Amino acid sequence: MLKYVARRLWEIVPTTAGILLLTFALFNVVGGSPAEVILGKNASAESIAAFNRKWGYDKPLIFSTDSQFVRFVGDLVKGDFGYSVENQEPVAEVLKRGVGPSLSLTVPILAGSVAAGLMLAMLAAATRGGRVDRAVLVVSAALMSVNYVIWVLAGQFFLSYKAGWFPVWGYGGIAYLALPVLIGVLSSLGADVRFFRTAILDEIYKPYVLTARSKGLSRCRIMVVHVLRNALIPVVTYVSLSIPYLFTGSLLLESFFGIPGLGSVSINAIHSSDMAVVRAVVVLGALLYQFVNLITDLLYAALDPRVRISGAAA
Repeated sequence: MLKYVARRLWEIVPTTAGILLLTFALFNVVGGSPAEVILGKNASAESIAAFNRKWGYDKPLIFSTDSQFVRFVGDLVKGDFGYSVENQEPVAEVLKRGVGPSLSLTVPILAGSVAAGLMLAMLAAATRGGRVDRAVLVVSAALMSVNYVIWVLAGQFFLSYKAGWFPVWGYGGIAYLALPVLIGVLSSLGADVRFFRTAILDEIYKPYVLTARSKGLSRCRIMVVHVLRNALIPVVTYVSLSIPYLFTGSLLLESFFGIPGLGSVSINAIHSSDMAVVRAVVVLGALLYQFVNLITDLLYAALDPRVRISGAAA
């Protein structure tokens, strides 16, 4: 197991280096002069030169110990993500304010959709072909057919404006998060149920299930203890793809409900050409994706010993 973990950690190093190099190239080479983006194309040569000297853009790009890329990587290692020209403060402070609201919105959405999806999927798989299974499939298809924006607008109009059950706008506690969390769970539940049901059905007719039945184990115990454990590998893969978005937040939900999360921060930074903030969100999202991939592989190894064995052999 330790060899497998060490090998996976070592594989992250070149990938992370490639991510940093690509991000640097996108924002410092392909994106054009940061001075022109921030100061405008009509800025004088003197103001552009002064801006470049202040922020180190007059240094060589890569091939130097004092290059912009070396400085970029060194600042990231120290936790320095640059300075937000729009907010007139370090980018780290801007991100700190947005992380809490984003996580308070997206974590309940992920946990609620996965828990509800697994329960409905297990119920549908256990009654495959029956009325319950067909009902779950019909509801799932209906949920998948409704556009995300329709969910948001309908929820705000009927549940907030007409019924008055939830606040329409703002971020001030659980009451402000209840409706966007409910919309987030409902909008993703249909796809989650259908995927989880397929993963469970792939396991439910395998020989070990027939053996468990022949031993007299109850259907509930077979589904929860045996089938669910073996179906978790595709489920973990499916869920892991959503985890990086926990950090960046939900752009639509935050925009429609006035939640000051990282989604709103990113949109405002793009509109104001605050490239330091945009670059920080891109870098952290990519690094988080790397970390999630590592955790997912370790979960594979914990759930299925064959993954550890094959990984060690490789």
